[in-house]
Amino acid sequence: MTIRPAELDDIKQIQLVRNSVTENTLSNPNLVTDEDCVEFITKRGKGWICEIDNEIIGFSIVDLTDKNFWALFLRPEFEKQGIGRKLHDIMLDWYFEQRQTNIWLGTSPKTRAEKFYQKAGWTKICTHGKGEIKFEMTYENWKKHC
Repeated sequence: MTIRPAELDDIKQIQLVRNSVTENTLSNPNLVTDEDCVEFITKRGKGWICEIDNEIIGFSIVDLTDKNFWALFLRPEFEKQGIGRKLHDIMLDWYFEQRQTNIWLGTSPKTRAEKFYQKAGWTKICTHGKGEIKFEMTYENWKKHC
């Protein structure tokens, strides 16, 4: 298993992972385009991928512009193995090296993701969008939690 920064050549496999999930699915897979991924990986923030035998099985992307944890997804068969937590921690470490401002994310309620983020030290602050839970992580809380 290797975790490394995402590259443009990874986008096709990132999209496959994103569309393989069984929770927090996209109502329309075309809502997140390859161009969106390019924008987030090269201009707005940074991404990481986890690969096994040259196949991407998970990824995370952070958005410095909107101070948003934009994506963290794994292929379902690789869940509950600590991979998501590794991608999460690498991303937050990098984000807080860049800036010490709060970061937020949104996820569907009553999902494994909701429990994952609570366990990782995120604080629920409100709901937003289409009923998603909005979580926040402060620099101070991250330093205490990790």
